[in-house]
Amino acid sequence: MKLKNIFIISALILTISNSVFAHEVKSEKSLREMFQNNEAVIYSVNLRTFNANDKNKNGIIDFNLGETSGSFINAVKRLDEIKALGINTIHLLPITPVGKIKALGTAGSLYALADFTSLNPQLMDNESELSLKDQAKFFFDECHKRGLKVIVDLPSCGAYDLFINRPDLFKLKEDGSPYVPSDWFDVRLFNVPDDKKLLNSDIFALHKFFISYVMYLGADGIRADVATIKPYIFWKELIKFARSKNKDFMFLAEASENWNTPACDKAYFTDYKKLLEAGFDGYYGNYFDLKNWKTMPNLSDSVLNQQKILKKYTEKKSVIGSFETHDEVSPLLIGGENFSKIIIWLNATLPLNPYYVDGFLQADDYFYEYSNKKASETFTDDEFYYVHQGQIDIFNFSRKPGTDSNILIDEQLSAMKLRNNFLPQITKGKFIPLKTNNEKIFAYQRTFDKKSVVVIINRNLANSEEVTVNVKNIKQKSKIDFIKKQDGVELVKSRLTGKLKPASVIVFSIK
Repeated sequence: MKLKNIFIISALILTISNSVFAHEVKSEKSLREMFQNNEAVIYSVNLRTFNANDKNKNGIIDFNLGETSGSFINAVKRLDEIKALGINTIHLLPITPVGKIKALGTAGSLYALADFTSLNPQLMDNESELSLKDQAKFFFDECHKRGLKVIVDLPSCGAYDLFINRPDLFKLKEDGSPYVPSDWFDVRLFNVPDDKKLLNSDIFALHKFFISYVMYLGADGIRADVATIKPYIFWKELIKFARSKNKDFMFLAEASENWNTPACDKAYFTDYKKLLEAGFDGYYGNYFDLKNWKTMPNLSDSVLNQQKILKKYTEKKSVIGSFETHDEVSPLLIGGENFSKIIIWLNATLPLNPYYVDGFLQADDYFYEYSNKKASETFTDDEFYYVHQGQIDIFNFSRKPGTDSNILIDEQLSAMKLRNNFLPQITKGKFIPLKTNNEKIFAYQRTFDKKSVVVIINRNLANSEEVTVNVKNIKQKSKIDFIKKQDGVELVKSRLTGKLKPASVIVFSIK
């Protein structure tokens, strides 16, 4: 970057930073505090599809037929619906402009970042008199009016379009070509540090601008996509910059105990422990492995290990319920409604911040009939409807996620009611694995202030399982209240016995 350009971006950062606090929304708790205390209930949204109007129900938005994609303006119409599900935090998948060259999908991947300094014009409502920036601010303001915090996604790599315009921002091979991380064919690897292992001032200035800009819009935090791909010092300095503007600005790292290799040759890899040390408030954890966890030790060992690690840091840290993310196949395709219900109750009762992807609670399996077929219209150089079947579409102008089914919504409402009624036990309570005679049964207790919530789940999705569970802290005068129960299961004194149906969930409180 030329010195003149650095000065221009620095001036813009200063201008935006000075405006941040004029738009800050006062509330009793910041998102950062909520997240650290496991009180954030997060809903991940692709604004491009969030409230899209697919009139002919073919799954694709046909603009020539008067259909409309999602925008900052029409997204507001769904906020009350989301709030009613017990959500208090919206996670916006990237809202930055997307690449159109060497693209994936007919609209371009949300993660193919083409510009740090502006908003994705695809999210603009052309019938509104407001500018795109003001439309975005309107959306953030409407979220805050409803008590909804907002996390904005920060993509990790640059689109090919950005490489063409600014090759100096990218790590290059000897022949001058850029590196392609993993199999992400539409993006290229940023050159984060320079040859002296110092911060690349060009890249760092752009990231500072991004942070200042989303703060100006009203963001309460960011989720760093593939946070592991940048070095410790980069995040430490960027978080330090952000916190100098807003000490309560939250940082969530896409990182896990299970990820330990770089995205490609010459890419950095910073593990989750170093990211937490750099200032991140939390990370993904490894709950996406639930599909492979068949016994209670799989779950309890993971929870207890996470808690042990998080306690090592001076400031509070936490994780999200990463059972399903935009990168994971829908739980409905893995184990159907029963598996999805288990996820809802685990989200509601484990020591974490519950996390959902738009469409999951509306029973969407993200199966798209148009998958990888030739497109009738494209807005990129990709002539095919590229999708990851079974995952929410982030590549095309596609339908609003969801179905007409309320089965999982009803389950979510019950689970959130329990969570809210026993919030101290869920957010502060000790996680106590319970002794059973059957490892296929997930059984644990959350205890705080002489009150407990007991959760017993048959992880076997296909067969019933006989079980005996030894519950703690039940006394002669204890009051037992079953929130979710099953016929044929008895609780006598401190022992629960019976035959649990496939994927059966039992929840009760002890006072």
